[in-house]
Amino acid sequence: MLKICKSLESGPLTELSLKTLEKGAWINIIDPTPYELKVIAERTGVELDFLRSALDDEERSHTDVEDNAILILTNVPVMRGQGSYDTLPLSVILTAEYVITVSLEETPVLADFNEQTAKLFRTFKKTRFLFQILYKSATFYLRYLRQISKLSDEIELTLRDAMRNEDILRLLELQKGLTYFNAALRSDGAVLDKLLRLRSNHSLAPMFKMYEEDEDLLEDVIIENKQAREMVEMYSQILSRLADTFSSIISNDQNRVMKFLAAMTIILAIPTVISSFFGMNVPVPFAEQGTAFAFLAVLSGGIALASAYVLWRHNMFWN
Repeated sequence: MLKICKSLESGPLTELSLKTLEKGAWINIIDPTPYELKVIAERTGVELDFLRSALDDEERSHTDVEDNAILILTNVPVMRGQGSYDTLPLSVILTAEYVITVSLEETPVLADFNEQTAKLFRTFKKTRFLFQILYKSATFYLRYLRQISKLSDEIELTLRDAMRNEDILRLLELQKGLTYFNAALRSDGAVLDKLLRLRSNHSLAPMFKMYEEDEDLLEDVIIENKQAREMVEMYSQILSRLADTFSSIISNDQNRVMKFLAAMTIILAIPTVISSFFGMNVPVPFAEQGTAFAFLAVLSGGIALASAYVLWRHNMFWN
């Protein structure tokens, strides 16, 4: 999908086509075809490698500079389903005339830059628009992290009542999401540090020119990124300890069951041994007495009860 738009001085967005492409336009490319990439490369002068960089879902965040373009590849958060989180590469390419964004699928980060929010950004202010995209990505990280915290609390309450495999698997999904977030935020932090260094490179001014407001916005992005990383580390530790705690609870419950079964085995083995001894096909004591069965039953029961009392005193049933 290919969408081209440009901010007007009055605020709203106007949609353009490749034939009417103007300076200051934003070219948003989502899951492009090879033909679309070739056309965009010819029309804007950007190398195909730059345009293809975000089409690898395993690509790490980085920055690359060429004579006519700057590539800033970042990983933005996405929610795949209830309790399932992932990251997706998003490349922002700045040229002297255009801003180009490329991604494999539509992301909530770019979806917030639309006709309804057109007054909050300007596509022809390329550097500021880049920082606004990065800031929006950081805010989505924080939003999803708060959702993960809420979901983990719900899972904890559920597991307190009953240990279900579904809830344990949900906990695993949250841990996976935090792992993806942690790796993405660390690499994004390195990209932000490099952008800070690029501001002193005057040769990039046609493509990457920073004003005082832009520097303030970049500092806000760095602060949000650091906050998101701290939250990821904190929630990762919480989930890890939560998983360890419930693993210990499951192990403890299993030990209690095994102790109870061992105690019951000992108690039931006593009448079995006595009845087996007196059931042998050889002369045994009390064989000729009519009350032998009742006597042996009472004897077996008494010894079993005495054994049960001893085992109970040693907490072999429950503790």
